[in-house]
Amino acid sequence: MPETNLADFNSLGLPKQVVARLEKTGLTTPTPIQEGAIPVALEGRDVMGLAQTGTGKTLAFGLPLIAQMLSYDERPSRRMVRGLVLAPTRELAGQIAASLRAQVEGTQFKVGLVVGGVGINPQIARLDKGTDILVATPGRLIDLMERKAMDLGSTDFLVLDEADQMLDLGFIHALRKIAQWLPEKRQTMLFSATMPKQMSEIASTYLDDPVKVQVNPPGKAADKIDQSIHFIAKAEKTSLLIELLDKHRDEAAIVFSRTKHGSERLMKALVRAGYAAASVHGNKSQGQRERAIKAFRGGETLVLVATDVAARGLDIPQVRHVYNYDLPNVPENYIHRIGRTARAGMDGSAIAFCSPDEVDELKAIQKVMKITIPVASGRPWEGVEAKPGTGGFGNRRRGGGGGGGKPKAGAEGAGKAGGKPSGQRRGGKPGGRPGGKPGGGAGGGKPGGNRRGGRRGAPKT
Repeated sequence: MPETNLADFNSLGLPKQVVARLEKTGLTTPTPIQEGAIPVALEGRDVMGLAQTGTGKTLAFGLPLIAQMLSYDERPSRRMVRGLVLAPTRELAGQIAASLRAQVEGTQFKVGLVVGGVGINPQIARLDKGTDILVATPGRLIDLMERKAMDLGSTDFLVLDEADQMLDLGFIHALRKIAQWLPEKRQTMLFSATMPKQMSEIASTYLDDPVKVQVNPPGKAADKIDQSIHFIAKAEKTSLLIELLDKHRDEAAIVFSRTKHGSERLMKALVRAGYAAASVHGNKSQGQRERAIKAFRGGETLVLVATDVAARGLDIPQVRHVYNYDLPNVPENYIHRIGRTARAGMDGSAIAFCSPDEVDELKAIQKVMKITIPVASGRPWEGVEAKPGTGGFGNRRRGGGGGGGKPKAGAEGAGKAGGKPSGQRRGGKPGGRPGGKPGGGAGGGKPGGNRRGGRRGAPKT
């Protein structure tokens, strides 16, 4: 075994005290995104960093901020914010703040956190004393700025973390408003795991001749994630989920549902089935969300049912399984969801369910990732490619393949390639189910408009 490469962090140009603190927190070797971004950021250049979730993006921008602020002779004055980090969700903002605080422990550095869902007056009081690095969600930041609780006129650094999700959640208008309060002369860094087309607009608007640091191709998931998909009727999803969860009752799992009400209903169904489950979604207060995540992190609950508020910002290494109970409307969110497992060098599984009205979502996910997700059970719906021999659908309980494992051959399974599927689809021939194809007819249509458009206006943060 080679010796630890503590010198690797030294070679990036970080001050000795920063490297020493990294050693105390057990970090000795930079990740690829840190190795690529830190030297460029220390030069004062704008940075566009693209890397998978769980690859150390927070320290890739956080360490250069801390290192450059060490040269300041004075503490920040009242209401001053020297560095601003914007994050799309409360959970991600909290995780960033905790990570940065661990690197400045024992110093005079102040890392502040402002998010919605909690009282605003204590935040105003803390901001009045000045802040070195402020981590914020856009909605609460605007509320505080309109109350003149802080001054961004002397802010030297702006970081946009998970910028692609800000686009998805409608934060682009909030970002434009916040930018009006910031000085033109500043260093700006943008980090993301995916690269949608609109990202170039953000980069050209807010970054000045940025250096692009790309570790993995956009849309690529971690290599250690074992992905699979079950084609199943919507009404049977809950029973299949319970069946699969029963195979690993002692291992942590996150289940993603598309809606807040759906998440809550599913969580209650799992509790009735005997699982220690909790839920995290936008209808929960910040305190409720934090308590649910704390219980999950501590092992008191082993199943966390969540909407996409938990798709980013949850760094819990013991998560071994991620279930996409509902496929996301935005294909990039699938990548972020499954990125909650296989963290810190571990492996994990990502199991997705696809009902007939989710075919478009699955097509979009596979197109973005440039893969065909292996089929665990069921027969692919129309227009979704699958590998030969992964086959037969119908009523899952009549032999559509085992839950979670490889489909079995013979009477109990899907049959070998070329054989007939075990069981018949409801509705007979392909295309014959009630309502016609997804999006057409009375039974399965989606609302009109842009599928990625999301809600109007910025959501609560």
